[in-house]
Amino acid sequence: MSDYIKEVNDQNFGEEVLKSEGPVLVDFWAEWCGPCRQLAPTLEAVAKQYEGRARIVKLNVDDSGLTAQRYGVRGIPTLILFKDGNEQERIVGVTGKDNIGRVIEKHASQPVEA
Repeated sequence: MSDYIKEVNDQNFGEEVLKSEGPVLVDFWAEWCGPCRQLAPTLEAVAKQYEGRARIVKLNVDDSGLTAQRYGVRGIPTLILFKDGNEQERIVGVTGKDNIGRVIEKHASQPVEA
């Protein structure tokens, strides 16, 4: 995927998202989805900005339909923020970096000091 965004699927969603210690923003997307491709650079910038405070992962709905169905994803792109194994917030459609940042800020802890 990228240096900042990891791909997840039906098989590893529980481990990578639901059991994660901090907030995880899941991008439900597909290759053929123009708005999903339009959102990708924004997500990359957000992932870089929040590195160490929140994770961003992508789930391809064509390859992992069970997870998309489980969370009632009807349109893409859909962004769902999970924390402590539970859905906290949802954004449907293309949105800006500031809006995504506000959602993450509500649930992210302070950066981890090295």
